[in-house]
Amino acid sequence: MFWRAIIAFLALPGVVAFAIPLAIGLNQRHSIPLRPLSWPILVAGVSVLAWCVIEFYIAGRGTLAPWAPPNRLVSSGPYRFSRNPMYVGVALILISWAVLFSSLILTVYAAIVLLAFHIRVIAGEEPSLARTFGADWQSYRTRVPRWLF
Repeated sequence: MFWRAIIAFLALPGVVAFAIPLAIGLNQRHSIPLRPLSWPILVAGVSVLAWCVIEFYIAGRGTLAPWAPPNRLVSSGPYRFSRNPMYVGVALILISWAVLFSSLILTVYAAIVLLAFHIRVIAGEEPSLARTFGADWQSYRTRVPRWLF
């Protein structure tokens, strides 16, 4: 299961939060500018994302990938504060790239990705979690906000 977790991380947030934005940003600029505000945002996003992946692996006994999801409802770690902290982590990472590269294209990319996340959560993930975890999901859903508010 460990290798599935690594592959899922590289295939999903690895591409969306790192490969695509870096390809766009580095194509626009030849050197990484020093924008102090971007670095703490990037570190926060990566930290939240890594914590979520660990929680999925340890507490949920699964991965972030749809083909190997957690077997248990994860409500520990950052999932105590948000039902979707992994997406919050990716959002922070995308915002940090837009700030770092001062890129309108990366800002638009981040907005599109975040809208897609929101639609995916409402239309796909939440109904699936309700079917899979039933009363546990409903209880969790009433206690913890979808995002951070």
